[in-house]
Amino acid sequence: MELLDPTLIEEWLTPHSIEWYEQLGKLYGEYSYPWRSTVMEPNGESIFNKEVFLMIKDQKVLDVGCGHGEFTIQCSSHAKEIIGFDVTNDFIKSGSKNQKQNISFVVGNTKKGLPFEAGQFDCAYNRKGPTSAYPELKQVVKKGGKILGLHPGDEIGAELPILFPNLFKTISNGTPILDTLMRRLDTSMFERSEIQIIKSIEILHTPKDVFKLRCFGQKQSIFQYLMEENYTRVKQIFEQNATANGLPITFSRYVVRVTV
Repeated sequence: MELLDPTLIEEWLTPHSIEWYEQLGKLYGEYSYPWRSTVMEPNGESIFNKEVFLMIKDQKVLDVGCGHGEFTIQCSSHAKEIIGFDVTNDFIKSGSKNQKQNISFVVGNTKKGLPFEAGQFDCAYNRKGPTSAYPELKQVVKKGGKILGLHPGDEIGAELPILFPNLFKTISNGTPILDTLMRRLDTSMFERSEIQIIKSIEILHTPKDVFKLRCFGQKQSIFQYLMEENYTRVKQIFEQNATANGLPITFSRYVVRVTV
């Protein structure tokens, strides 16, 4: 039984496109993963989070690509002042519902620049936000300030198109995300920059989580349709390849460390 290609469904939106983010904001009001999984150590996201908490202590901070502001609000307990910036208006509305005095949110597109003064921030971080932010961040973070970035690795979920052909597709060959990051950093001409590759394993708990991962940000009707048509086959593949804890796939993150 051949698995369906969800990109052929009329209402499918390209993940991480502007339209996809707008739909995610309207449907759910937040950017959070709907599937259940366990990430083994080393976990690039938790490593990044800890470094951010240390960097922002008593600082004026910019969170670029802040999504619905959940992490921004966590960071407010450490920072002197923090501003969250994101392109999705519904995410910004969600974040702005918080009652903390040292947080504010601004909507905008990094490709059109950052609406802040030169050297306005002591430091900044980019937690799975746009790579286009880096040249702009150089302008708004003071000289000698730090910038941290977290981005998906090119090897993330590399097993999925092999295990579930058609349902998942190989995005591209090579390392396009890493290549783009390197170009952004080179163009920005920072005082110092590095990219660390942190690779581990993510274990999906159930076959249903495979569909939730694939349909992240899509309409519920697409998820339900794929479940109805392909659940039996996906469950079979899942069980053939799973351990006692679930289905292991590659979990990869790039951590960017910059001195302006």
